[in-house]
Amino acid sequence: MNIEDLTPPERLLWEAFPSGESVDLSSGDPALDDPGYAPHWGHDRMVRAEVLVALLVGAVEPEPGRVAAVRLSGARITGSLNLGHAEVRVPLALTACSFDEAPHLYWASMNSVHLMGCRLPGLVASGTRVDGHLWLEGSRITGGLWLDGAHITGILNMSGVQLSNPGGDALLADRLTVEANVYCDQGFAANGEVRLPGARVGGQLIFRKARLHNPSGAALYASRLDVAANVFCDGGFVAEGEVRLRGARVGGYLSFVGAQLSAPERTALNADDLTVETDVYCSDGFTAHGAVSFSGAHVTGQLSLRGAHLRHEQGTALSLQRVQAEELLLRPADKIAGTTDLSYARINLLRDEAATWPDRLQLDGLQYETLEPPLAARERLAWLRRDSDGYAPQPYERLAATYRALGLDADGRSVLLAKARDRRRTQGIPLKVVGFLQDVLVGYGYRPFRAASWLVGLLAFGTIVFSIHNPGVLDTGHKPHFNAFFYTLDLLLPIGSLGQEAEYAPSGIYMWVANFIVAAGLVLGLTVAAGATRALSRE
Repeated sequence: MNIEDLTPPERLLWEAFPSGESVDLSSGDPALDDPGYAPHWGHDRMVRAEVLVALLVGAVEPEPGRVAAVRLSGARITGSLNLGHAEVRVPLALTACSFDEAPHLYWASMNSVHLMGCRLPGLVASGTRVDGHLWLEGSRITGGLWLDGAHITGILNMSGVQLSNPGGDALLADRLTVEANVYCDQGFAANGEVRLPGARVGGQLIFRKARLHNPSGAALYASRLDVAANVFCDGGFVAEGEVRLRGARVGGYLSFVGAQLSAPERTALNADDLTVETDVYCSDGFTAHGAVSFSGAHVTGQLSLRGAHLRHEQGTALSLQRVQAEELLLRPADKIAGTTDLSYARINLLRDEAATWPDRLQLDGLQYETLEPPLAARERLAWLRRDSDGYAPQPYERLAATYRALGLDADGRSVLLAKARDRRRTQGIPLKVVGFLQDVLVGYGYRPFRAASWLVGLLAFGTIVFSIHNPGVLDTGHKPHFNAFFYTLDLLLPIGSLGQEAEYAPSGIYMWVANFIVAAGLVLGLTVAAGATRALSRE
């Protein structure tokens, strides 16, 4: 490039470059210096993109002992800033500048790039390597920001950035690698899809106070995202459209505290197969209009839904199917509108609240060690019976085992009795009859004192009846001594003999009484044996 062809602002930049000094072309009037006003700027604020390219790729040698850099403020960049596949060894710092065309940095090797408060009709940096920070704070980018496959060794700062590409990709950052933190906070907004699938972040990922808008699709698509530290989607985070974190890994904790997610009739938050090394907070005002799914997620610490508002009336509002977590804090601000699926989840401590139990639950296969509060068996049975899939034996067995582990054996027996009764409702008529008799007589073996009461009652009844009317002797030549008590007891015993039953033969109605006592003793004996078998198997 011939230096004689440079305009006055370009010559200023050319001369400042070797020492890395800044060139400020702004007027000092904030209204006039807004990059949105750039079409009205005069030639005294215009710099051709080819001049920047020439400086960045080595047209001028650095001043000895100084760090050369392109530092420019308040300029309108005309033409195409094309650094595709270039190797740039000096910093690029543009502040409050406006670009007529989208810069192209694809597969370039850059030093550090600062585009702060700028206005760009797009930015293509696919495959770019930045040995330092990529600083886009406060810039407005239309037409899409492409960072797919890029590698940034420092910080990616998009605080306050406004991205707009309605119906398309506002941020395309598939397989992006950032070795430090990523900031998408302090007014960051995107109209269009924000894509981070397969991205790797060596520090924290911060979407605090961000606003994402893509109601017809995914507002944030970050499947297989890998973040070494914490992820913050809180502090006023709003997403209109789906948030997808399926298969993502978070090395710290994941915060959706107070976040507002909206994807009506769809999945507002898809965190299936998510792995979090500490805690997940969807709490303290977290609101989701649409399904929230953590199916198959693994949370080393606590998964908190305290104070959350969840709504998906026609389907599953909260899916925790196959979740593994040390603690589940399921105490939303109000009842979950829709089904809560806890099937096959594995929780060490499950903390909930009866006042906010959802009307529809799925509990088959749920494993937990401790319930807080444990509540009485009657209250917890109301929880089990909210299962929309109907009767399943496992939830009863798990609840009974939990009560026994707490030393509440009576509550455990009450749960198992309820299990037998609820199972009876699913059986055919013959089994219902047998079950009813077992229930009435011995409470399916979980009410042993009831069996003793029946025995005592039958024994007293027979003793009175046969004391009033002694049965006839079978062998008239033999004169045995009759005892109504032992005779009744002999009738009741299904096996063995006390020598009374074989000596006497009641007749008429008393024969029917004796046969009734024999039959009752047989049935009672079988039910007692069944109850004893259950008791032994529980031990």
